[in-house]
Amino acid sequence: MTVDKKRSELPLTSSHWGTYRVESRDGKPTEFYGFEEDVDPSPIGSGILDVLDGPTRITDPMVRKSWYQHGPGAATDKRGHDSFIKISWDEAYDLVARELERVRKHHSNESIYGGSYGWASAGRFHHAQSQLHRFLNCIGGYIKSVNSYSLAAGEVVVPHVLGAFKSLMYQQTSWQSVIDHSELLVAFGGMPISNSQISSGGLGRHRTREALLQAAKAGVEFVNVSPMKTDVIDELNAQWLAPRPSTDVALLLAIAHTLVSENLFDSDFLDRYTVGFNEFEEYVMGRTDGIEKSAQWAATVTEIPAMQIILLARKMASSRTMVSVSWSLTRQDHGEQPYWAAIAVAAMLGQIGLPGAGITFGYAATNGVGLEKPVVPYTAFPQGKNPVNGYIPVARISDMLLQAGEQFNYNGETGTYPDIKLIYWAGGNPFHHHQDLGRLLRAWQKPETVIAHDWCWNALTKHADIVLPCTTTLERTDIAMGPRDPYLIAMEQVMSPYAQAKDDYDIFSGIARQMGVGELFTENRTSEQWQQWLYEGSMESVGHCGEQLPTLAELREKRWHKLKAPVEPNVIFSGFRHDPVKHALSTPSGKIELFSSTIASFKYDDCVGHPCWYEPQEWLGSANKDYPLHLISSQPRNKLHSQLDHGSVSRASKIKEREPVMINTVDARARHIEAGDVVRLFNKRGACLAAAVISDDIRQGVLQMSTGAWMDLITQEDGTFLCVHGNPNLLTLDKGTSKLAQGPTAHSCLVQVECFSGELPSITAFSPPLIETNTG
Repeated sequence: MTVDKKRSELPLTSSHWGTYRVESRDGKPTEFYGFEEDVDPSPIGSGILDVLDGPTRITDPMVRKSWYQHGPGAATDKRGHDSFIKISWDEAYDLVARELERVRKHHSNESIYGGSYGWASAGRFHHAQSQLHRFLNCIGGYIKSVNSYSLAAGEVVVPHVLGAFKSLMYQQTSWQSVIDHSELLVAFGGMPISNSQISSGGLGRHRTREALLQAAKAGVEFVNVSPMKTDVIDELNAQWLAPRPSTDVALLLAIAHTLVSENLFDSDFLDRYTVGFNEFEEYVMGRTDGIEKSAQWAATVTEIPAMQIILLARKMASSRTMVSVSWSLTRQDHGEQPYWAAIAVAAMLGQIGLPGAGITFGYAATNGVGLEKPVVPYTAFPQGKNPVNGYIPVARISDMLLQAGEQFNYNGETGTYPDIKLIYWAGGNPFHHHQDLGRLLRAWQKPETVIAHDWCWNALTKHADIVLPCTTTLERTDIAMGPRDPYLIAMEQVMSPYAQAKDDYDIFSGIARQMGVGELFTENRTSEQWQQWLYEGSMESVGHCGEQLPTLAELREKRWHKLKAPVEPNVIFSGFRHDPVKHALSTPSGKIELFSSTIASFKYDDCVGHPCWYEPQEWLGSANKDYPLHLISSQPRNKLHSQLDHGSVSRASKIKEREPVMINTVDARARHIEAGDVVRLFNKRGACLAAAVISDDIRQGVLQMSTGAWMDLITQEDGTFLCVHGNPNLLTLDKGTSKLAQGPTAHSCLVQVECFSGELPSITAFSPPLIETNTG
């Protein structure tokens, strides 16, 4: 690769969407250049350049006017509409400290919610959630959330079936193994290349597109099982099977049925490496419920012809086959089942543990999945021990706030929703991640106080009571050394903190001192001393793995370092296949559990002890005449979640300032919708506006609209909200996947679409609230 020497001397910054060289003028970054090691840099990064200052940037600590004048709990219905009063940092520290002490004294720490879910900085030290959780633990603890919006259902069910999922997630079969050994890759949920722009903790080199092209050149055949043809890049020439959304389990069960009916399954593998196949087979063959899960049965559910299902099953059995399931498949009603069913099919094929074959979770979901990298243990910022035992599943925020004192089921346990008086959020945006935002807005009125750290006026900060302005990654020094990437990046401060913005660490240090726990929180270390401590700990732990890191001073001088790639491509479960006793799985049986006695013992009516088809609450098979279209709300290609939606890259892809929605040609023609028209998507939960993109690359009856547009609401005649900017989570269903995982079900959502009539509302999402000066 040819490297511009002048550019290679520019400072480096790293983010979840890549590493960049930063050019500045007069103390302000003006241009991002792709890192010289990166073959496919993401355009997302430069979206920050035009919003580092200006109207969306928060200049000073702010307090919502009604809260400031009348105290906690005042006019909570005005969150999102109230003006804010500018205060000093000294007053902010005192105000936050006194409010935390009040809640602790009168209600206890169990009334503080510090879930704070989201992607903040890629740096190892300036990670907002870690800073928040350490601080809250120093003052007695908080109610936490468990699992992720990305794949909560998978995170809960897979440990019962395969063992510890977290250790599997980023140690999956590497791309090189696929390139060298695979013959067929069947991608349930597709492999949208746009998702692989990102990786939690930062990344140095985008690998996914390159690997897929190398695999195609090596002769690997691809099958894209998705309502969208665009979920696999055109260069792969993939066969496209477009089932009804939320019916992947029916398709997988029918493949299993064909493998049994035609004796194409590997009984020796099942006997040696699995338990529970008999129970699963009884169900698939219809002996337990009288319904054979045949290709003919699945054809009525998925609307994929039966012969196509049979031919796919035969091809999978006769090829070196990798079964890939996307993270998105967990985000549907009964989202536990696609992963379990896919594992069962892969086990029946008998190829788990072989190079280039078996099962994988999330190829192209992030750059780290399938990446050739060593597994090394980096030291993390210590959060301490949370004295509070309470928790909620991550996607049950509205339930928690609206149903305080009520019980919930989760993974064999029964919990009780706490009575939350104070929410503290640092990093992330619940008004992006959560479903049924109208319901969340009603729930958001329940707490007496909401405190938020952020750098810009987004939906979270506008709906907070106390807003503390923090720095961006460009305004501080840090180290990107994510465990999912082989690159270590010395992140350099390239501009001064904007206005009165402070690092999260400095903010929490100030509050901690006010509350008498300053030394407990800081351990008398500066930010630089903490980074040195984290790096030296990482040097020691990495050294035990046979790697040697440069000193921190050497890293900052060179600016980056790359760990050595493994000599052999990683193959997940290869050790288990070689010796299932010595390398037993961390399941109760030590084997793959196609029937889980543990899950069966929970006696859940919506998640029995084996993979099962459950009809979703909302899907195209329900014959809903009012809402006949299925909405898929995918991850955006021009930002990470909602981050930088106000920046130039995201804004450039909007049409008439709205998010695009992909509509099948037939569906558009039936509704007299033309390309570029502003349309209204709606159901009983709410509505949003979008701009029509007409295409044959999406299944008839399905709409696709990316998440991430900043919420911008007006109230409709029926009292529900219309997002004029295009946030699809006004429409999505806020329901747990099942009693097992209680994950989000965003992808099981029915809507209607029509041309918007009347005067087009203006966009106010990027306008700050009214700011008043404190006159004492």
